[in-house]
Amino acid sequence: MTKGDENKIGVFQSRCLRQILRVKWSDRITNSKVLETVRMETISGIIRKRRWKYIGHILRKEADSDCITELTWAPEGNRRQGQPKTTWRRMVEKERMTTGWRSWQHARTIALNRDEWRTSVKALCHVPHGAKWIGNR
Repeated sequence: MTKGDENKIGVFQSRCLRQILRVKWSDRITNSKVLETVRMETISGIIRKRRWKYIGHILRKEADSDCITELTWAPEGNRRQGQPKTTWRRMVEKERMTTGWRSWQHARTIALNRDEWRTSVKALCHVPHGAKWIGNR
């Protein structure tokens, strides 16, 4: 999911919530305030959390599993010149690096301990209240 996709989903979510709550644009209420009111998190945050829960499930499988091979496989060669496409794998690799997990093996050792994995995923997907999110205007 690219930043543009996250933005579109955030805009759609805030528009729907504003219609449900009957908040007009002239009321000057921020999107984060609307989310606080309904005690909801952003859809992109929910997607990110579910993605990492699923990756934890994959990492707990046996080492010779096809799922593990697909997750850790790196294709050979280079892409054509130009802006590289944002793939699921590149997005997950980038998020993995931001958490401080140096490799998939390091992430796997954390995933084997479910409690530690849950806290790591919660920290990765945590957005503090009042923080701006992509769809905030």
